[in-house]
Amino acid sequence: MTEKVLIISASPRKGGNSDTLCDQFARGAIDDGKIVEKIFLADYNINYCKGCGYCSSKHECIQKDDAPSIVKKMIEADVIVLASPVYFYCINAQLKTIIDRCLPYYKQIENKVFYFLLTAADNAPDAFDEAMTALSGFVRCLNGAQIARVIKGIGVYRPHEIKENRAYEMAYVAGGEC
Repeated sequence: MTEKVLIISASPRKGGNSDTLCDQFARGAIDDGKIVEKIFLADYNINYCKGCGYCSSKHECIQKDDAPSIVKKMIEADVIVLASPVYFYCINAQLKTIIDRCLPYYKQIENKVFYFLLTAADNAPDAFDEAMTALSGFVRCLNGAQIARVIKGIGVYRPHEIKENRAYEMAYVAGGEC
């Protein structure tokens, strides 16, 4: 069976550094014969979780937007790639929003393999610590989920800088390995 890979790019700009890593990962996975779908979150209408509790009893969200269709793709995927620029040492709001909106369906997102693609302008060794705490916390809530690999593009700010960073090639390799 061919693995289904879902790549979720939370970059606010197409062609930004974390989005470019998504394309590299996809290229590696496609070259290895996997079925790949990339979602660019900025193209979707996704509201913030209201914390209303409706999903606790109904196991669906009361909001009518694009989040359930994205989460459905997560449920159907074998491999999920989450990519985000790191803002103020954490994942961006776009990625956090879709993670929060997984709540009604999180028990269905099980036995997944996760890859994280992160980029940051900062060169500090701990620049990704809080982002990893957020992402690891999400994966810990999912039955049988595991983190396969984390790729960090450090010290990149301007578009396309990632192409000169070792994370660029690492993303292609990881796509082929997933």
